[in-house]
Amino acid sequence: MPAEARARRTDVSLYVEIRIRAPIEEIWRLTQTPDIHEREAVTSVRTFEARRRRRFDAYMISSEQRGRIVDYLGIHQHLAVDLDLSVDERGGLRLRSGAQRFYERLVGFSFPMLFSGVANACEWFDEEQERFRIEVNVSNRAWGPLFGYSGWFEAEWFETDPDEAPEHVRPLREERRA
Repeated sequence: MPAEARARRTDVSLYVEIRIRAPIEEIWRLTQTPDIHEREAVTSVRTFEARRRRRFDAYMISSEQRGRIVDYLGIHQHLAVDLDLSVDERGGLRLRSGAQRFYERLVGFSFPMLFSGVANACEWFDEEQERFRIEVNVSNRAWGPLFGYSGWFEAEWFETDPDEAPEHVRPLREERRA
């Protein structure tokens, strides 16, 4: 059954803009099964409050063609990233990014990792604190650490029809190439 989840994250440090603390105002997750290309999909929209409001969109699909989860990043889904998923020792979901491809209209090419980063992320439920925790680190083999954040969040889950989801949660486009 389609469901939408909204999580408000607080006390999260974001190290992008001169290592300032920047709370994530909210995260929306919209599960669409199927999307317009008949794939299982989850949309995540994160809004950060830094010196100015920042938004980070991700659209995950289950790709039969690639045999894995593919994460389309950005509001226009220009960057497609292979994800390797595993479970860590805390029972959390660990994600590690892999091969990346750039898509814009008819153009598509493998994105060189020299100009990108590898993300290592983990989300888990902390039984003691009774809330979810998150750690994200992105680094480049040549340049070293690029950015990261860690903290906690509480989730509010509710079911809804995806057609009734707020406009700002829906992807602006849905890339068909994996």
